[in-house]
Amino acid sequence: MGIHLLLYKPRLPRVFPIPFALPDSLLPSSLAATFSSFTTTKFFTSPSPLPSMAVAAEAAAGANPLQSQTSPPIAKKVRHEMEMFGDVRIDNYSWLRDDSRSNPEVLSHLQAENSYTDFVMSGTKKLEDQIYAEIRGRIQEGDISAPLRRGPYYYYERTLEGKEYVQHCRRSLLDLEAPLSVHDTMPTGPDAPPEHVILDENLKAQQHAYYSIGCFKVSPDNKLVAYAEDTKGDEIYTVYIIDAESGDLHGKPLVGLTSYIEWAGNGALLYITMDQILRPDKVWLHKLGPEQSSDICLYHEKDDKFSLDLVSSESKRFLFVGSESKMTRFVFCLDVTKPEEGLNVLTPRLDGIDSSVSHRGNHFFIKRRSDECFNSELLACPVDNVSEVTVLLSHRTSVKIEEIQLFCGHLVVYQREEGLPKVVVYRLPAIGEPLKSLQDGQPIEFIDPVYCLSPSESEFSSNILRFCYSSMRTPPSVYDHDMDTGVSILKKIEPVLGGFDASKYATERKWATASDGTQIPISIVYQMNLVKLDGSDPLLLYGYGSYEICYDPNFKASSLSLLHRGFIVAIAHVRGGGEMGRQWYENGKFLKKKNTFTDFIACAEYLIENKYCSKEKLCITGRSAGGLLIGAVLNMRPDLFKAAVAGVPFVDVLTTMLDPTIPLTTAEWEEWGDPREEEFYYYMKSYSPVDNVKAQNYPHILVTAGLNDPRVMYSEPAKFVAKLREMKTDDNLLLFKCELGAGHFSKSGRFERLQEDAFTYAFIMKTLGLVP
Repeated sequence: MGIHLLLYKPRLPRVFPIPFALPDSLLPSSLAATFSSFTTTKFFTSPSPLPSMAVAAEAAAGANPLQSQTSPPIAKKVRHEMEMFGDVRIDNYSWLRDDSRSNPEVLSHLQAENSYTDFVMSGTKKLEDQIYAEIRGRIQEGDISAPLRRGPYYYYERTLEGKEYVQHCRRSLLDLEAPLSVHDTMPTGPDAPPEHVILDENLKAQQHAYYSIGCFKVSPDNKLVAYAEDTKGDEIYTVYIIDAESGDLHGKPLVGLTSYIEWAGNGALLYITMDQILRPDKVWLHKLGPEQSSDICLYHEKDDKFSLDLVSSESKRFLFVGSESKMTRFVFCLDVTKPEEGLNVLTPRLDGIDSSVSHRGNHFFIKRRSDECFNSELLACPVDNVSEVTVLLSHRTSVKIEEIQLFCGHLVVYQREEGLPKVVVYRLPAIGEPLKSLQDGQPIEFIDPVYCLSPSESEFSSNILRFCYSSMRTPPSVYDHDMDTGVSILKKIEPVLGGFDASKYATERKWATASDGTQIPISIVYQMNLVKLDGSDPLLLYGYGSYEICYDPNFKASSLSLLHRGFIVAIAHVRGGGEMGRQWYENGKFLKKKNTFTDFIACAEYLIENKYCSKEKLCITGRSAGGLLIGAVLNMRPDLFKAAVAGVPFVDVLTTMLDPTIPLTTAEWEEWGDPREEEFYYYMKSYSPVDNVKAQNYPHILVTAGLNDPRVMYSEPAKFVAKLREMKTDDNLLLFKCELGAGHFSKSGRFERLQEDAFTYAFIMKTLGLVP
């Protein structure tokens, strides 16, 4: 069920994976949209809005009169020359890029690819349907999330049997004076206060092929709700403000927003909008009552390397507006008791300094990263004198501070050590007393050798920390932890139907040696009674390795359909991600990007050498920047893999990064490098997948895309597939599936999303000869 994420939104990139860690089948749309709503993103769309998904799908269907495509579609070649530093590149498939998504010839080609994929996979349709039924059969379709106590109510999300989307609900407390404890339970039954459905997404989604809520914000007095709605998949939101009891609309909707919205007291909202190239660049104050045209712009970020974000402090006293590039972040604050005073600079803009802020009592707490303190340090300063800084936690080279969570009497630090997430609780002096260096933090211990740990929204005034834990064999589990006694109580574990028994599965952590001697962690899971560990087992290896994103090992219910068939599932935690600290990321970007790819190859070789699988049984997969990883290693070591799945892959790296007219390209130069500089140009050319397709044998390959994807334009994978068809020398499968009614994160319904996993697994089994 739903996981209430902490109010911090991680600063995410243009390309972002659907994490292995998320419970994909039960993920409510509000949480799914949390991931899809990160707007520090590189978009390929034109400034005009995308066509509706229904219109796009109809256009595609009408553009291609063919009912069935029984041979691989061959894209026409239109010579397009690109010259830089005396180097000429030829792109014969640039015509496939159509920002309007309406060109009949382009849509006809995509439809032909889909038709051919359907033809090839028609023989496995029975298996695909069986896998889909298995995955869906593990879901307890009617369920609720762990209720969160907030003021006089319990808030939670409910799913209904057979319904794609969630209901946002609340129920009144029986005793408003009862202190919150780990044993607190929401009353149910005939004598309990009645459940009130604030918003039913199923009703809202009826008129739309795609429906996603990016955020759902309750006003401090619990009387109003503001929610952000996306009905196209373009991640441009309309915000509605409704009465929490009646559901009546309060004023006109706010249009053209990001999903960054926060209440500034009970009578106003802060929100962020984007410029014509979809960069979050302005923060606005909206007072309830007047129309949007009367709203006040509080700040305009004019530097196109920077984008804005917005969070609320746990105390609800301040709102923080961050302006960030890939290397630098500075923060403004707004006192919600004095919104008319606007924003004040809290941390200054200094190149290479990245700061995040929260608040408690008369102090701001600042997490700050710099070149010297690359894993971050934690500081505090008085609200009325931000220059008077106290170091609470000094920088540690082996421990990375990821997030902090504040309470009246405690500070919780989410950190990363030796590749694993940790959580440490510190007791704070009473509000108003001086702060000093923190000592004697109490860690919370976990059992599994590899696992995932997520912050969750908690009650600021309490001593109860809520967090979500899972591992590759442990379904997502919500715990309440008493920070005074150290007692943790399980509040909710995601049900997995069908006789799931975690004790049947083994999880392991292994280390591969990279070409430069670096040790690369690998997370592994398998069902103990089904694998032989003699090299004969099939294995699916995941990878990502970009943007400092940690691809942590969590539970994926759909993967049970592989594990039950004797598969081993593994994750390669390669450089470019953030699993081993900031330097792990730094050593997998810019002119060290190839470490990401060679690390993945080293992990694959380790798994083969240690008899987890063989080349003939090794399949690989990655999405977004993980799709770049897959494309790169396919060109480098195609002999190493039996099959590969590249989901919405970022594969035309050099061409994209050379075009500053493409939205947010300039911001991405701090991630990949600026190819207008000769050194970066030739380095990026040496690994960009489209530029390195060659006449050689490739394994079986499935590539996916979303027509309305605003992060990785569909034309990148389309061009990659077209060039592979032209160049490759084998007869292995090469399939391209472009969803005409979806964006970067696939379809929006919780059951619709399962179809992608079922199709992918059927493809993998087909290539391995495992179709019954």
